[in-house]
Amino acid sequence: MLIKVKVFAGSKKEGILQKSENSFEIHVKEKAERGEANRAVTQTLAEYLKISPSKIRIVKGARKPNKIFEIR
Repeated sequence: MLIKVKVFAGSKKEGILQKSENSFEIHVKEKAERGEANRAVTQTLAEYLKISPSKIRIVKGARKPNKIFEIR
């Protein structure tokens, strides 16, 4: 399953908002440096979906705010 995520790195508040069945907005406090925000987004998404973070991988947009994740 593929999902689209818009990431807001460096936010003051953390949170996840489901826009549609396969589209999310995620706010994380970590900055977009050295993959810190990507790790935080993966962890947040895993907790929201109640799955292991190892089952989530970035397919497209690793260095951009709009990302596509694959859920295995």
